[in-house]
Amino acid sequence: MEPDGELKHPSLVELSMRRLRHEILSGALAPGERLIEEQLTQRFGISRAPLREALRSLGQQGLVEHLPRRGARVTELTGEDVDELFGLRDVLERYAVETALPLSGAHGMTALAEALEGMASAVRLDDPFGENEAHRRFHVALVALAGHRQLLMAYEPVILKLQLYMAANLRREAEQRAPSEGVERHRRLFEAIASGDPAVAIDALSRHGARTYIG
Repeated sequence: MEPDGELKHPSLVELSMRRLRHEILSGALAPGERLIEEQLTQRFGISRAPLREALRSLGQQGLVEHLPRRGARVTELTGEDVDELFGLRDVLERYAVETALPLSGAHGMTALAEALEGMASAVRLDDPFGENEAHRRFHVALVALAGHRQLLMAYEPVILKLQLYMAANLRREAEQRAPSEGVERHRRLFEAIASGDPAVAIDALSRHGARTYIG
């Protein structure tokens, strides 16, 4: 039988990863902020091994970066990086919509509808983290409509790198406008895609306001 510590180790990694991911996407930990192992192990009540594994996993998700001889920090992109990534996201999403529409059947919209409802439910529950997760699923589902495996493979790394900034846009939107506005903005895009008209969908995509609140 394995020692208790070994049995608990995977769950400690998962719990640490979820907690750090929540703090990063909620804005409690800011881009560029150092993640000091000693402080985190004390705060989470864990050893260094599961914390380091959690940090490695978050690095793969694009939320943490490891710097030679300087430890880990919350990923921070330059303004140029953010501009380029949002521009690339726009190009890939536009291509996905042009390729997908008109849809052959309504079944293709299921994942998009579920993600939109996830956003709405999270807003009702005052759960910004849940809204962020559903928001990311919405955009991945939008690109998946094209049924283009290579396109999706090219898109997913982009959305991973941008998720922190997309979360900040939603958070600041909720501070400046009604909390439900982010959902309504995505509902308008959903309805435009559901219309099956590529021109209508592309126009809605161009008006989507993916980064209006982060400059």
